[in-house]
Amino acid sequence: MSAFRQILKTETKLYLRDVPTVLAVVGIPVLVLVVLGLIPATREPNPDFDGQSFVTYFAPSLLVITLAVAAVNGLPTILATYRERGVLRRLATTPASPAALLAAHLVVTLVAILASAVLLVVVARLAFGVPLPKHPFGFAVALVVGTAALLALGLLVAALARTTRAAQAMAVPLFMVVMFFGGVYLPRFLLPDFLATVGEWTPPGVQALLDSWTGTAPQPLPLVIMAVIAVLAGTVAAKLFRWE
Repeated sequence: MSAFRQILKTETKLYLRDVPTVLAVVGIPVLVLVVLGLIPATREPNPDFDGQSFVTYFAPSLLVITLAVAAVNGLPTILATYRERGVLRRLATTPASPAALLAAHLVVTLVAILASAVLLVVVARLAFGVPLPKHPFGFAVALVVGTAALLALGLLVAALARTTRAAQAMAVPLFMVVMFFGGVYLPRFLLPDFLATVGEWTPPGVQALLDSWTGTAPQPLPLVIMAVIAVLAGTVAAKLFRWE
């Protein structure tokens, strides 16, 4: 078994043992969906949401919870902890390189995000009649570039933070900003127009997810912005990242 496969297997086991993180990434969005969906009024078409139900309108914001917890909060904290404890330094002297560890964490995080997204879409459809994404290709592209942007920002935090406490100090404000502009704390229709517009350009680009879910192809400009953020943040993180 190659060094990367062994690390991936080990990190997957460690990730699955961290029950609070797994529940936060996969379980919380579905739990919030179920709680909201059990309220009859949230399942009724509403002209304020272009004839959609509130559950349909709010579902993309629930995906933001998964993305923020996994990419912005979890990933940098784990990597900073490994650096602080000398795990990365010790790996640098073995065939199992730190780069392989970093790649393994990205794979595990991506799988967790995709599992949460699929579960959310399926539960929303089967339990509350929320239509499946009507523009599946656009939805997939929006999810991929939005996820890439947040993962790159998470890696940038991990590159800058030398300790676990420092990583958490930087990740928490970023987490709150992502959640706010993603419409989690306050549904986006209640935000002033200016803040709602800012949310369209803020990773993960929740409006693109909403548009593609409800049937409209996402606008290309926000997707381009997410891709640029991913490339820039990822490049800076790669230059600043230190294994010790």
